Amino acid sequence: MRPSRRAKPSRRTTPAATDAPLRRRPILLGAVAVAVLIVVAVALAGIVAARHLAEAEAIADASSTTNLLAESVVQPALSDDLTGTGQAAARARDELDTVVEKYLATDSIVRVKVWTADGRIVYSDESRLVGETFTLAEDDQEGLESKIVRADVTDLDEPENRYERGRGKLLEAYRQVALPDGTPLLFEVYFSYDRVLARSGQLWFGFAGITVGSILLLTLLLLPLVAWLLARLRKAEVQRTALLERALDASSAERRRIAGALHDGVVQDLAGTALGLAGTSRRAAATGDTAQSETLDLAAATVRNSISSLRTLLVDIYPPNLATAGLGAALGDLAATARGRGLTVTIDIPDQPSLTEDDQRLVFRITHECLSNVIAHAEATTVRIRLLQHADEATLEISDDGRGFDAEHILRHPADGHFGLRVLADVAAAAGAGLRLSTSPGAGTRWILRIPLQGRDR
Repeated sequence: MRPSRRAKPSRRTTPAATDAPLRRRPILLGAVAVAVLIVVAVALAGIVAARHLAEAEAIADASSTTNLLAESVVQPALSDDLTGTGQAAARARDELDTVVEKYLATDSIVRVKVWTADGRIVYSDESRLVGETFTLAEDDQEGLESKIVRADVTDLDEPENRYERGRGKLLEAYRQVALPDGTPLLFEVYFSYDRVLARSGQLWFGFAGITVGSILLLTLLLLPLVAWLLARLRKAEVQRTALLERALDASSAERRRIAGALHDGVVQDLAGTALGLAGTSRRAAATGDTAQSETLDLAAATVRNSISSLRTLLVDIYPPNLATAGLGAALGDLAATARGRGLTVTIDIPDQPSLTEDDQRLVFRITHECLSNVIAHAEATTVRIRLLQHADEATLEISDDGRGFDAEHILRHPADGHFGLRVLADVAAAAGAGLRLSTSPGAGTRWILRIPLQGRDR
């Protein structure tokens, strides 16, 4: 295209305005996304609720099991020698082992401990803990004072849990037991958390089918409504396009009428006035009236300048030579108007482009609107207009070195009364062509109009 004079940020390419199928696609995708999000949210909420419910059930089961073990298994097997030392204490632990080990063979119970009030472990199925002393937590101290079972989920952060780590979370339950002499001890049992996970899965699958099925059924019931809304959207789109086309046709007809009236009326009258002033000036000069001749020459020059301005305005309003002189001449008139505003305009088009009259009018209309935008907003210095013609399509490229803009923002939030980008895209779409825009702030602007030459109604 043109040599770059400065480093430019990356350019973003976007359709100048999305066609109707693409406008409908976000609605369909949005409906599907909302349905998926609802299903996922319900599924996640169900998982959390099932986990809490299963955890509560497991804690209740652990409490019940601990209470049963304490009353029926551990309490009857306790000996006063358990808190002592030596062979007597070892025998007491062995006796307790005999009654406890068959319960440890199950997958649910992970660890059993018996504590004294001063924090010493006098029995555990993990023999390395026996005899060690730890500080009892406040809850453990309260457990020593009551036969009410306390249970909760433990994260195994305490030093006495070092041999239980690596198993994930565990359920911990504890309550008071007593030696035959009445000395209170703390009986503590650790249960596997796997039962919580298994139970939460059962609970979730129990209601997931009903909940998710209900949501899917609701989604299916809403599909006719979505289809109806999409049909209304398509109808509104067709009506909007038709209104735009009518507005553009009316605008074109009105511009043609105004241009014809100006060309055949005011411009011709002014041209006659200029000729009359020039003739009167020559006669005055011939009689030696130099002052009057100069005044008449000045007036004639002013009228000619006015005619030139009016003809430039006529080009802006409607191309009077598009049908007669061809597309090149009409674009040349547009370029002359832009050059009059200080722009350097380069035109590169075939001498005889193989375009229908409708296609030529489309090219002219797009070029006219783009140049108008450049003049009004771009703060550019150069513009290049290039028409490339291939076997199956013609491509119009209009590029400038102006300040560029955020096309997506302009399309979403057009200024009051300014819908140029959307109108250009609709005009191109109505003619069976495609219009794309490549721009970003500080990177100039490039319009690309692709006109198919085959495979469409012409």
